[in-house]
Amino acid sequence: MAIMALGFVVAKFGLFLSILSLSNQTNNTLHPSNGLADIFGISLVMIGVIISVGAQLNHHLYVKTVPPEDVPKLAIHWLASLLSFSIAIVGLLLAGYLFIA
Repeated sequence: MAIMALGFVVAKFGLFLSILSLSNQTNNTLHPSNGLADIFGISLVMIGVIISVGAQLNHHLYVKTVPPEDVPKLAIHWLASLLSFSIAIVGLLLAGYLFIA
């Protein structure tokens, strides 16, 4: 999750630099966003999505290898999967927003 937040910050840092440079100029032209920062930021968000889904799948495969008597009985066994995939969906939406904006 932190890598997705870092990706958002990197992608939007170009906007901050454009606004900062605007305050130092006499003409009011806004510089275009740095495409490299956008690509790097979106890449970090997508890496976070892949890590989230991969960790959940790895955990699921690991639990299948543990003997049934050693697996803890959880009240809501699907909650971790729901949380992990929800974070991945939010990351995909964030990457889409960064791509469009």
